[in-house]
Amino acid sequence: MNHSISLTVNGARRDFVLDDPRVTLLDLLRERLHLTGTKKGCDRGQCGACTILVDGKRINSCLALAISHDGADILTIEGVARGDQLHPVQAAFIAHDGFQCGFCTPGQIMSAIGMMQEAQAGNDPERIRECMSGNLCRCGAYAGIVDAVLEAQGQMDESNQRRSA
Repeated sequence: MNHSISLTVNGARRDFVLDDPRVTLLDLLRERLHLTGTKKGCDRGQCGACTILVDGKRINSCLALAISHDGADILTIEGVARGDQLHPVQAAFIAHDGFQCGFCTPGQIMSAIGMMQEAQAGNDPERIRECMSGNLCRCGAYAGIVDAVLEAQGQMDESNQRRSA
């Protein structure tokens, strides 16, 4: 039996017919939309390489059934930059060497953006480490990741202060 769902992926509405209700968001994004920035790491929700934002919240897309998110707004790493303009988190990752091999980087960036949107960490490095603990880096770039998140959070705070003034 086929199931129809609609998702808004990186700002574009997309309609899908699923022939298997067990299709994960990760597989749908990678195999049907060819959005391969979201990585398949452990496929068990333990590494965070597949982190995306669904309705503004961080999730491990390898654990999320696509059919359960009918109507959802999905943001992947491919939808973060605005043309040639990097998202502040992306730019901060580059500036602070928040990556080495790059495999975990999309999930780390998506988790950082989600954490900032959720107002989870502020400017506390320990809190950032705790909030990002579901995203593993095999290369050990954690110091650069935390510095990048702190910089991006500071930029976001400054921008919000200017808008409210």
